[in-house]
Amino acid sequence: MPVEWVTFDCYGTLIDWERGITDALLPLLPAGTDRRALAEWYISMEAQFEQEGYHLYKDVLDRVGRRVLRSLDAPLPDDKTSPLPSSLADWQPFPEVPTALRALVDQGRYLAILSNVDRDLLELSIGRLGIRPDLTITGEDSRSYKPAPGHWRRFLERSGTSPERTVHVGASQFHDMRPAAALGFRTIFIDRHGEALETSPTRLLHDLRALPDVIAELAES
Repeated sequence: MPVEWVTFDCYGTLIDWERGITDALLPLLPAGTDRRALAEWYISMEAQFEQEGYHLYKDVLDRVGRRVLRSLDAPLPDDKTSPLPSSLADWQPFPEVPTALRALVDQGRYLAILSNVDRDLLELSIGRLGIRPDLTITGEDSRSYKPAPGHWRRFLERSGTSPERTVHVGASQFHDMRPAAALGFRTIFIDRHGEALETSPTRLLHDLRALPDVIAELAES
């Protein structure tokens, strides 16, 4: 089946958000705090917070960051600005990402980013990717957070394509693989941490280096 569009999660897939978040929080925590454990704790608390209803993502970063610090006995004073919202501008792409995205553009694929963040925050990260996507769908657009299906439904409305002609790429089984597959999209799981496989993606990769070749293969299958 031809691959017309490749859709991406952004944070965790294209942008190293775990390092960005932990770089912002670790200076406020005791020396020796484990970076990976801190990232996992933040991700868990963010997922819980997002179940409470829609908020602009800059508010999610602020409020979840405060909850994480409070839970680790390092609360921020009410009059002190949370470091997380402003830190997003400095979050970096994974090293292989710009080359892989450029190769997909050179193949003639359309690219879209489906992200839970706000439009202005996503723009800050797009500037680091080396290409500009053809379409972006944010939480601000869908008024919901993945894994709710709103991002994919809005993508289909705006692109005019179909799930069968699209491959979705993401690094979260919960936020991306499971809901995209349920809507009929082929999926590629970017497993950067050696997770136990809880879903059945079309393909599994550990980073994006081989992604252009895999997309070309799927387009011929």
